[in-house]
Amino acid sequence: VKDDQEVEKLQENYGEIKRQSSFLSLRRQYKWWLQMVIYAFFVLAGQSVGTILGRLYFDNGGNSQWMGTLVQVVGFPVLFPFQCIGTAKHNDTGTNTTKRFPWILASINVSIGIFLAADCMLYTIGLQYLPVTTYNLIGASQLGFNAVFSYFLNRQKFTPYIVNSLVLLTISSVLLVFQTDPGDSNKTTKNKYVIGFLCTLAASAGYALMLSLTQLAFHKVIKKETLRAVIDMTIYQSAVASVSIVIGLFASGEWRTLNREMEEYKLGKVSYVMNLLWTAISWEVFSVGCVGLIFKVSSLFSNVISILGLPVAPVLAVILLHDELTGLKTVAMLLAMWGFVSYMYQHYLDDLQMTPPVAK
Repeated sequence: VKDDQEVEKLQENYGEIKRQSSFLSLRRQYKWWLQMVIYAFFVLAGQSVGTILGRLYFDNGGNSQWMGTLVQVVGFPVLFPFQCIGTAKHNDTGTNTTKRFPWILASINVSIGIFLAADCMLYTIGLQYLPVTTYNLIGASQLGFNAVFSYFLNRQKFTPYIVNSLVLLTISSVLLVFQTDPGDSNKTTKNKYVIGFLCTLAASAGYALMLSLTQLAFHKVIKKETLRAVIDMTIYQSAVASVSIVIGLFASGEWRTLNREMEEYKLGKVSYVMNLLWTAISWEVFSVGCVGLIFKVSSLFSNVISILGLPVAPVLAVILLHDELTGLKTVAMLLAMWGFVSYMYQHYLDDLQMTPPVAK
């Protein structure tokens, strides 16, 4: 009888442990999804607002490519308070590798920061010469580039749904090669259109490579999933990129024209300053969301969320900048959204497989 009671008690304890384990697992899952929603919101909001403000800058008299590039990375000081919060919660933020060999992490941040500066310049040229709708849709090609880099650098696994997503997103970008953009807000010559197209395509490939390298650095060097790690990497890379761009700004002599540019800005001096300020903040919010998604999931997933914002900026451009949403752009946009849904369905299937059954 005593043995039976002990067995029954053990079974009850085992059932309680299973229930607690399932509860903790579900709690971690909900927390993970909450973090994903926050980071995804940062990516979508920062990307859309930053793109529209960047286009408004050029449409209303802004001509400096260096300034248009600088505002994409110079907003990192707004993250200092969050860095302090991360320090208070996580006093030990370094791994053995980063503590023993700090120059490794420093060299990674410097290299990626310089690469980021060059990539932002290519994006600026593309935004200056292309309408917002075309610019955003070409940017969708970075997912295809990212898939290739993720396969070789991050051991990304491919399923039929992911392959279908990549094919659709690639086709949506290729369609825009044949777009002539009649009636768009940005009137450019054919040569400038080609230059803008090639620069945006090259920038997409470069940014995809940078995302994969960032994921590789997180997994091989940093190895800590904390808010402080995300904020630190964003700040350090943006700081290096900002210094590089400022050097280019003064070396090119464009700094001499900035005062006249502000004086002649169509919407006035205050609007000029506010445009640059909020553009900088928007892109820094985007960077935090992007790095956070890389850290929590993968560079490919971060890119997919970025592509989700594909329809947002073009719709805003149609409303605010009077871009024309042509039939070809509409088809490209629908294909891109279809590709996104295909990828997210695969992620949903993966999530179902990882969810443990709840003990009764």
